[in-house]
Amino acid sequence: MTKILVTGANGQLGSELLNLSSSYPEFDWVFVGRKQLDLNNVSAINEQLIKFNPDVIFNCAAYTAVDKAEEEPEAADTINHLAVGAIAEFAYENHVRFIHVSTDYVFDGTKNSPLTELEVTNPINVYGASKLAGEVLALKNNPTAIIIRTSWVYSEFGNNFVKTMLRLMKEREQISVVDDQIGSPTYAADLAEVLIEISKAPKWKPGIYNYSNEGEVSWFDFAKAIQQLSKSDCNVHGVPTTSYPTPANRPAFSLLDKSKIKETFGIAIPDYKDSLLKCLTKLSSQQ
Repeated sequence: MTKILVTGANGQLGSELLNLSSSYPEFDWVFVGRKQLDLNNVSAINEQLIKFNPDVIFNCAAYTAVDKAEEEPEAADTINHLAVGAIAEFAYENHVRFIHVSTDYVFDGTKNSPLTELEVTNPINVYGASKLAGEVLALKNNPTAIIIRTSWVYSEFGNNFVKTMLRLMKEREQISVVDDQIGSPTYAADLAEVLIEISKAPKWKPGIYNYSNEGEVSWFDFAKAIQQLSKSDCNVHGVPTTSYPTPANRPAFSLLDKSKIKETFGIAIPDYKDSLLKCLTKLSSQQ
């Protein structure tokens, strides 16, 4: 039985994989969080991974506090770069299939057409720089690695934009949301299915792939969709990025071109509104 090790078990993607795991009894699933695999202790990663003896690793662990990373560059670098390199190296040396999850924040956002995997990277914040360094080291240490860049991840689990919007729409009569940053949301449950599909594919095809849901939207458009689908009365207004300064810069345009992952693995990608409705339905049933 193929043993899949999932790091970042308590994050959005790890939680969605745990949710899905019972639907895939053909795999022996092992979920690890910080207590079971301390990514801050890079020198001990190899020793820890040997104990789990996996056939496949989904690296869903990451330092994701984008603004906080500006103050904690070393912490972000350790988890998003050095630890990734260590896991990738272990996987290569032990013939373990390795899928690592990265981000659209490796781009600077100056282009205005969908970004392919061949696009020049140029991160504009510490988080993006740490994630790009992780990609580079992963592929250097493990030429058989698969890296999936994704964007604007949300889920019924953890903290994310969708849950924040739902809370604010209940608390306030009106909210303002940035309308000049363009991309596409990713429902973590969809991405979790994709990781499983790729691991089951008849041919393992290493390299970098993009994945997000279909649709080209701003954060304001995304918020409006949340407002409409949740039937909220809150008024949502669009504002420029300059009206909402943050410690870390965000790319103005980071819409990912998903042609490669569709063609290589036959992945069907849902529209962002269809996936958003699924997530909102799950969240409303929990109330």
